[in-house]
Amino acid sequence: MAKTRVIKATNKCGKRVKIGRVEKDMTQLDLATALNMDYGIEISSTGISDLENSQRFVKDFEIIALAEVLDKHPMWLLFGDKVPAKFKM
Repeated sequence: MAKTRVIKATNKCGKRVKIGRVEKDMTQLDLATALNMDYGIEISSTGISDLENSQRFVKDFEIIALAEVLDKHPMWLLFGDKVPAKFKM
């Protein structure tokens, strides 16, 4: 019988979303409102909390919107200051 590998489902950008939000002096409600008003992304402040705590997946279009609202590069949201060389432009 083959072994099955279990991968815990998390996101990789939650901590950096929180850093970016705090740097912009935004509450979770402020961020949720900006995403809704500017990008039509319906997410609650609880959803932002789940995202920041890596308990919610982040869709690709959400990463782009988060980067715009937080004035961060999408690659920074994914990797922080340690972007793998193969992804650098």
